[in-house]
Amino acid sequence: MSGDLARTLRSADGPSDTLAARMAAPALVDLVDPATTALVTSEVQHGVVGERSALPELAVAATPMVERLGVLCAAARSAGVRVIHATASRREDGAGSNLNARLFRAVRKSPVALLPGSLESQVVAELGPEPEDLVLNRLHGLSPMAGTDLDPILRNLGVRTLIVTGVSVNVAITNLVMDAVNLGYQVVLPRDGVCGLPQGYADAVIDNTLALLATVTTVDDLVAAWASSPKVSS
Repeated sequence: MSGDLARTLRSADGPSDTLAARMAAPALVDLVDPATTALVTSEVQHGVVGERSALPELAVAATPMVERLGVLCAAARSAGVRVIHATASRREDGAGSNLNARLFRAVRKSPVALLPGSLESQVVAELGPEPEDLVLNRLHGLSPMAGTDLDPILRNLGVRTLIVTGVSVNVAITNLVMDAVNLGYQVVLPRDGVCGLPQGYADAVIDNTLALLATVTTVDDLVAAWASSPKVSS
């Protein structure tokens, strides 16, 4: 879909109000019902957003996001929302990993090895993980969803809404949103819970593409929605 459609949806005049209303999502508090919602973090691990990052520019840009995700994960757990961390790694011999894109080749040449079980492959301490969290690692591809255990695990948990967070809007987050929508999930995207480079580009992708597929919100709005939920407040 074109940027013209996104601009139409954001317009406050005339027929666009009708179009926006037709595409409106349910109220946030209903959409993120803890009984049917999961929070997924994408590649929020030491070797991607930490001090030993294979992508140091992304790690610097992601610092505020990591802090916000610590708040969001804690609120999700308190509300009874399952937290799932999707990580990426690569065996020392590269078996099973992709080499068919420039990004894969760049990571392969990095002095930072995302070896399974290494510190670089582990979730950053700000996000836990806590014992009740699930951690799903993959050796291949661009998306935490495609060809992984994430979809069947979500279905076994009774999840219908996915809160997508992490890095990066450039690749994995956009892939994850589209994969989840194609598989029938409702998707919620806290814009301060994701990161991409450059920031202006990431904002444009959120506003002109992801906003057509997901309910774009903020960490604070999600925390408030769970705090006001009858199931959590009672």
